[in-house]
Amino acid sequence: MAIINSTVVLGYLMSTYGNQTSSAKYDNHKKSELRDVYSRMIRTNRNSPVYKIDYTPRVAEFAIDLKANAHQMENIVMKMGGGSGSIESVLNEKKAYSSDEDKVGVDYIGSQDAGIDASDTFTVGVKELAKPQVNEGHPLIKNSHEFKPGSYSFDLDTNSGSYEFQFTVNDGDSDLDVQQKIARLINNSDTGLTADIKDFGRMSSLRITSKQTGLSSTEKCLFKISSGSSYNVLKALGIDQVTQPAGNSTFFLNGEEHHSLSNSFTINQSFALDLKDKTPKGKPVTIGFKADTDMIADSVTELIDSYNSFIAVGHKYADTSGDDSLVKEMSSVGTSLQDELSDIGITYDDFGLLQIDRTKLDESVSGIGVKDAFHNINRFKAAMHREAEKSSIDPMRFVKRITIEYKDPTRNHFTAVYATSPYSGLLIDEQL
Repeated sequence: MAIINSTVVLGYLMSTYGNQTSSAKYDNHKKSELRDVYSRMIRTNRNSPVYKIDYTPRVAEFAIDLKANAHQMENIVMKMGGGSGSIESVLNEKKAYSSDEDKVGVDYIGSQDAGIDASDTFTVGVKELAKPQVNEGHPLIKNSHEFKPGSYSFDLDTNSGSYEFQFTVNDGDSDLDVQQKIARLINNSDTGLTADIKDFGRMSSLRITSKQTGLSSTEKCLFKISSGSSYNVLKALGIDQVTQPAGNSTFFLNGEEHHSLSNSFTINQSFALDLKDKTPKGKPVTIGFKADTDMIADSVTELIDSYNSFIAVGHKYADTSGDDSLVKEMSSVGTSLQDELSDIGITYDDFGLLQIDRTKLDESVSGIGVKDAFHNINRFKAAMHREAEKSSIDPMRFVKRITIEYKDPTRNHFTAVYATSPYSGLLIDEQL
């Protein structure tokens, strides 16, 4: 049995899903909900046979992808009223919209009980986006040897503290090697800066950027790089010069000019705005609440996207499952409701993925057949919730495995909660 390198597995987990925004509202669980999950794990494991799996890194990645998609689908179902609830509950929620998401993004974060008229709107015009500070060094010939072997250092001053960075130039180190060493130093430090190498073909430059944007009235810059003993090296690199000063955003709220240190901020503790691009003069973006039918259609679209993601994972790891079992099981759910889904504008394409006729869906949830439409959506939602729960509890059920022994049904067995899958709850380092 192969041993999984936990560093590789956790590296895949963090690089693939580490930056995803968590749905905190649905990721916080009551004790009763956790007990229910535990009970389902016990039921799954009670009569499960003993089997053997070749735990390769690809198998681990498959389990992680499957659990991540199952988690996403469960959250989407919860936003749609839950597995056994009705999607009609979405109609009672306020959801903000932007007339141009490419310019200004928006989320409603206020209370659903707040006394805000659903017909109220306001406008946002973007004149300038908030900018980080950038120090871009001189372009140097990559394979040249500008720096003599030795130990060097430079000082970094930020608004939160002062730091000293030390690095060594070894025999044979090229200019690019030195730039990469300094970039790694900065990226591995917790200083609020990032560094990357800007490629010019034969030449490259070291670029350092602040994570923070904007400047307060008491600040002149976000960071400063200097050096005493290594002055000549720092001048050769050129990273002590500010090439783009940090700047505040300038925007118009209902025609009135405002400024912010960031491109993301809240309005009246109700709307979270994300400025993405400048708007043409005289053409601001309108912010308001979505109509009921749009909210329903958006929720169904999210659910269909999640279904298609499951299918994509199944195709990606077909060699791991060996028989397309994930694709077959998920497809069977859709085909069993094919007529019902077709009635509301959801059909299959040539690749087995679901696609939506948005016009037909809008008509279905707003016309005289709205009750039937809600009934069909709820059936599909409930089926997807069951699949997500099963995949979350035992993602390894789709992996090729060899059955070693079936349990004797006439005897009581000690139930090991994680027996069917060490990935059902935790990533286990097999070397421990």
